[in-house]
Amino acid sequence: MEPIEIGLWVSAGLLVLVLAGMRVAFAAGLAGLVGLVLVFWAKRDFGAEHLGWALTVGIKTAGQVPHSKVSAQVLSLIPVFIMIGYMAYYANLTTALFEAAKRWIAWVPGGLAVSTVFATAGFAAVSGASVATAAVFARIAIPEMLKIGYNKQFAAGVVAAGGTLASLIPPSAILVIYAIIVEQDVGKLLLAGFIPGMFSALVYAALIIGIALIFKSVGPPVGGFTWRQRFSALPPALPIVAVVVIIIFFVYNPFGEAWGTPTEGGAVGAFIVFLMALYRGMRWSELKAALLETAKLTVMIFTIIWGVLIYVRFLGFAELPAAFADWITSLQMSPMLILVCILLAYAVLGMFMDAIGMLLLTLPVVYPAVMALNGGENVAAADSAFGMSGTMCAIWFGILVVKMAEFCLITPPIGLNCFVVAGVRDDLTVQDVFKGVTPFFIADGLTIAMLVAFPGIVLFLPSLAG
Repeated sequence: MEPIEIGLWVSAGLLVLVLAGMRVAFAAGLAGLVGLVLVFWAKRDFGAEHLGWALTVGIKTAGQVPHSKVSAQVLSLIPVFIMIGYMAYYANLTTALFEAAKRWIAWVPGGLAVSTVFATAGFAAVSGASVATAAVFARIAIPEMLKIGYNKQFAAGVVAAGGTLASLIPPSAILVIYAIIVEQDVGKLLLAGFIPGMFSALVYAALIIGIALIFKSVGPPVGGFTWRQRFSALPPALPIVAVVVIIIFFVYNPFGEAWGTPTEGGAVGAFIVFLMALYRGMRWSELKAALLETAKLTVMIFTIIWGVLIYVRFLGFAELPAAFADWITSLQMSPMLILVCILLAYAVLGMFMDAIGMLLLTLPVVYPAVMALNGGENVAAADSAFGMSGTMCAIWFGILVVKMAEFCLITPPIGLNCFVVAGVRDDLTVQDVFKGVTPFFIADGLTIAMLVAFPGIVLFLPSLAG
């Protein structure tokens, strides 16, 4: 049996394990270990006397992965970004952000829902976790919307969809993971996510206003705020703005050299939010809860990374990514059509897998194929299929797949944000939330189409960074 055949059979087995309900981290780790043993055993023609040797080499190879890969400094961004979000929540900065958005925006049709979208976008700018964003605003925004007569399914859908913005708007844990897998610049990827993230929020807001205009009872506007009340709501929300500015200047300073690394920027941002939380009277129990929640989510993400990277190491030995890239480039189809098919495949796969696991499992195979479609890692823009250099193609494709990961957070049957919102609210079922997010599928489809058709939306800020 050839290595590529082993790769295909083991990958099929991995898919079966995931569909059977095994956690992605453990299924990928097991499949990777078995695959490594089989690949090394195949080199000795599957002789029974060489099985022990293959087991030893396979286990040692798999055992080196967690430390060698996860010890990368850039991964320290993940717990820092997650901690910023939980600290901001316990400092009541999320409540202040929502109140400011409500006073300034709630007068438009569907105004409270639009306020929720922009408040989640603001919180996403200090939190790298979509799940945390959805959980926080399920507690804050849904009661406010229900109080003035919003349909509960629609209110839940707004929060679940708004929470997905944290996947794209920097700081984003998923963008960091993508950068590590494909070995691209984290700073440029974080910059690239800003405009598409805000564009996605605007599309959500336009959809809500359109629905509220057509169905008058869906989202009644909220008025009565004076200009004095509006301006008085801004200072409590300023710490979030300060953190966003600091992180951006650490990633990219438009006036000169960057202030430091993204990790350093995240650490400074976390320290500022911590000081603000202390100023607002955060107690030891709340600090402990924030740190525990940060640790839990970080451990979950790192466990997935460990397991999947063992599988990725096996794929390298099986030479499957190179074979898949060769097959993709041999197809007699337009490169753009192939890219669209890949994105549609992500939409289907995301119905059955969580976003991080899906990207970790597929990117080692799909990313080389997309780069080969464009003309290779080092291709110039003039010679490429998509009209951009290899580096810019990597950034553009990263934003596309992360946006697809956002989309998968609200698609049934495993839309994680929908389960989180239903879990926080006793008066909602998962079915209620899935019904509420249905209109946002249209918004996400439109956003993805625009990002594909107009790559400049993604690449403008990274191009400024050089």
